[in-house]
Amino acid sequence: MSVAEWAPPSEQHFRMSAVSWEGYLHLGQAFVGRHVRMTYDRGELEIMTVSLGHDGDKSLLARFVEVITEELAIDIKSGGSTTLNREDLERGLEGDECWWIRHEPEVRNLRDIDLDRHPPPDLALEVEISRSVLNRIAIYSALGVPEVWRWDGQALTVHILGEGGTYAVSEKSASFPFLPVHELARFVHLLRTTSETGVVRAFREWVRQQAGQWKIS
Repeated sequence: MSVAEWAPPSEQHFRMSAVSWEGYLHLGQAFVGRHVRMTYDRGELEIMTVSLGHDGDKSLLARFVEVITEELAIDIKSGGSTTLNREDLERGLEGDECWWIRHEPEVRNLRDIDLDRHPPPDLALEVEISRSVLNRIAIYSALGVPEVWRWDGQALTVHILGEGGTYAVSEKSASFPFLPVHELARFVHLLRTTSETGVVRAFREWVRQQAGQWKIS
């Protein structure tokens, strides 16, 4: 195993080459319950340790999605950081967070996801405090995830999967087209001066104030 890239000390990226699909699955079992994120792309494997800042931001953004869907009565199934992979593509990863929204009824009662039979999440969240060694966005594309939100610690961008299999930056979310997504960054930055509980309460109040102006289909 060789170290391909070092992020700040709190996040480390380790890359291995010529890893078989079986080896990838075996390592995935070995790391169950540990604070790491794995990315597999046709023999290339990255194991990444996750920092407190990384997990804090992704948890807060996930809570924002929960607030939006609770306040607006939108059915979702949360996938958290469940492993998304397909052997036929030889690709797999754990997203920071993911949700089934449009396809929620199809996966509502499932305890395990098999992307050979079930739809991929409608929305995935990628926190990129430090960049992955491998091209995770290309893996999302191969798996057919329609929408990815990318958070770099400062701004949130929306990426929509096009017919050609590539993502394009969009001003609107396909999952929540009524939502001014850029506003979410403003609330994340409130953590500099406010507790997490206070931020979520402020966000919920903002959603309630704005909901009457949003056109929700």
